[in-house]
Amino acid sequence: MAQNDEFQQEDLDDEKTIEYIKNYMPQELKGKFSDDELHYILDLIDEYYIENEVYEEEPDEEGYINIDLDKVVDYVVSEASADHIGEYDPEEILFIVQAELEYGESLYD
Repeated sequence: MAQNDEFQQEDLDDEKTIEYIKNYMPQELKGKFSDDELHYILDLIDEYYIENEVYEEEPDEEGYINIDLDKVVDYVVSEASADHIGEYDPEEILFIVQAELEYGESLYD
Protein backbone atom coordinates (compact mmCIF):
# COMPACT_ATOMS: atom_id res chain seq x y z
CA MET A 1 0.00 0.00 0.00
CA ALA A 2 2.88 2.40 0.76
CA GLN A 3 4.18 2.06 -2.78
CA ASN A 4 0.73 2.99 -4.14
CA ASP A 5 0.77 6.12 -1.95
CA GLU A 6 4.24 6.95 -3.28
CA PHE A 7 3.02 6.68 -6.90
CA GLN A 8 0.02 8.89 -6.11
CA GLN A 9 2.32 11.50 -4.55
CA GLU A 10 4.61 11.42 -7.62
CA ASP A 11 1.58 11.92 -9.89
CA LEU A 12 0.44 14.87 -7.78
CA ASP A 13 3.95 16.35 -7.88
CA ASP A 14 4.04 15.93 -11.67
CA GLU A 15 0.67 17.65 -12.02
CA LYS A 16 1.90 20.61 -9.96
CA THR A 17 5.08 20.75 -12.03
CA ILE A 18 3.11 20.69 -15.28
CA GLU A 19 0.86 23.52 -14.11
CA TYR A 20 3.94 25.54 -13.21
CA ILE A 21 5.48 24.83 -16.62
CA LYS A 22 2.31 25.90 -18.43
CA ASN A 23 2.31 29.19 -16.53
CA TYR A 24 6.05 29.68 -17.15
CA MET A 25 5.89 29.19 -20.91
CA PRO A 26 5.61 32.12 -23.28
CA GLN A 27 2.12 32.65 -24.70
CA GLU A 28 3.03 31.26 -28.13
CA LEU A 29 3.99 27.90 -26.58
CA LYS A 30 0.99 27.55 -24.29
CA GLY A 31 -1.16 24.75 -25.62
CA LYS A 32 1.55 23.45 -27.95
CA PHE A 33 2.44 20.57 -25.61
CA SER A 34 -0.18 18.18 -24.26
CA ASP A 35 -0.08 17.10 -20.62
CA ASP A 36 1.03 13.65 -21.83
CA GLU A 37 3.93 15.19 -23.73
CA LEU A 38 4.92 17.23 -20.70
CA HIS A 39 4.80 14.10 -18.51
CA TYR A 40 7.02 12.34 -21.05
CA ILE A 41 9.47 15.25 -21.15
CA LEU A 42 9.60 15.41 -17.34
CA ASP A 43 10.37 11.69 -17.28
CA LEU A 44 13.22 12.25 -19.74
CA ILE A 45 14.60 15.12 -17.66
CA ASP A 46 14.53 12.89 -14.58
CA GLU A 47 16.12 10.05 -16.57
CA TYR A 48 18.93 12.38 -17.65
CA TYR A 49 19.55 13.45 -14.05
CA ILE A 50 19.68 9.83 -12.89
CA GLU A 51 21.93 8.61 -15.71
CA ASN A 52 24.32 11.53 -15.19
CA GLU A 53 24.22 11.27 -11.40
CA VAL A 54 23.04 14.85 -11.01
CA TYR A 55 21.18 13.88 -7.83
CA GLU A 56 24.46 12.57 -6.38
CA GLU A 57 26.43 15.80 -6.90
CA GLU A 58 27.36 18.00 -3.98
CA PRO A 59 25.90 21.51 -4.08
CA ASP A 60 28.21 24.53 -4.23
CA GLU A 61 28.61 27.03 -1.39
CA GLU A 62 25.28 28.63 -2.26
CA GLY A 63 23.46 25.28 -2.32
CA TYR A 64 23.20 24.93 -6.09
CA ILE A 65 24.18 22.12 -8.42
CA ASN A 66 25.56 23.15 -11.79
CA ILE A 67 23.40 21.63 -14.54
CA ASP A 68 24.27 22.04 -18.21
CA LEU A 69 20.84 22.89 -19.63
CA ASP A 70 22.02 22.41 -23.21
CA LYS A 71 22.94 18.80 -22.44
CA VAL A 72 19.56 18.17 -20.82
CA VAL A 73 17.80 19.68 -23.85
CA ASP A 74 19.91 17.64 -26.27
CA TYR A 75 19.09 14.48 -24.33
CA VAL A 76 15.34 15.17 -24.37
CA VAL A 77 15.30 16.01 -28.08
CA SER A 78 17.43 12.97 -28.95
CA GLU A 79 15.41 10.50 -26.85
CA ALA A 80 12.07 11.83 -28.11
CA SER A 81 13.27 11.32 -31.66
CA ALA A 82 14.66 7.85 -30.91
CA ASP A 83 11.38 6.87 -29.20
CA HIS A 84 9.44 8.13 -32.26
CA ILE A 85 7.52 10.56 -30.05
CA GLY A 86 8.30 13.61 -32.12
CA GLU A 87 10.83 16.10 -33.34
CA TYR A 88 11.05 18.88 -30.79
CA ASP A 89 12.59 22.31 -31.20
CA PRO A 90 15.47 22.59 -28.71
CA GLU A 91 14.56 26.21 -27.93
CA GLU A 92 11.05 25.13 -26.93
CA ILE A 93 12.35 22.25 -24.82
CA LEU A 94 14.72 24.68 -23.09
CA PHE A 95 11.68 26.57 -21.73
CA ILE A 96 10.36 23.32 -20.24
CA VAL A 97 13.72 22.39 -18.71
CA GLN A 98 14.11 25.89 -17.24
CA ALA A 99 10.56 25.82 -15.89
CA GLU A 100 11.12 22.44 -14.26
CA LEU A 101 14.24 23.77 -12.53
CA GLU A 102 12.46 26.97 -11.47
CA TYR A 103 9.62 24.93 -10.01
CA GLY A 104 12.07 22.79 -8.04
CA GLU A 105 13.81 25.89 -6.71
CA SER A 106 10.47 27.48 -5.78
CA LEU A 107 9.79 24.59 -3.43
CA TYR A 108 12.79 25.62 -1.31
CA ASP A 109 12.20 29.38 -1.26
